[in-house]
Amino acid sequence: MRDFRELQVWRKAHEVTLAVYHVTRSFPKEELYGLTSQMRRSAASVCANIAEGCGRRGGRELARYLQIAAGSASELEYHLLLAADLKLIDRTAQSRVGDLLTQVRRMLSGFLRTLKAKG
Repeated sequence: MRDFRELQVWRKAHEVTLAVYHVTRSFPKEELYGLTSQMRRSAASVCANIAEGCGRRGGRELARYLQIAAGSASELEYHLLLAADLKLIDRTAQSRVGDLLTQVRRMLSGFLRTLKAKG
């Protein structure tokens, strides 16, 4: 069992989640149960799956949750693109959050490689 708060990937994913909450504050009210909710949910899911995987026993289970987190990160990447195309966020905000998200995805991939090597 690991303390997820000590993982750099979790800290970076949490930073992404906070950024997503910040940029979605200005979304129109009619998006509250649509894109706002979807973006916040997928961002928080990355962190939650890392945390849940850390609470499991063994590297195999952790790897499974890291893969789920990576899927949520991909989902969020699409939502950022959609929000920018709909002009709900500007391209600068999309790029800023997207760059953070890319870092998270790379960190997740590296973590998964490390777990598989220990395997």
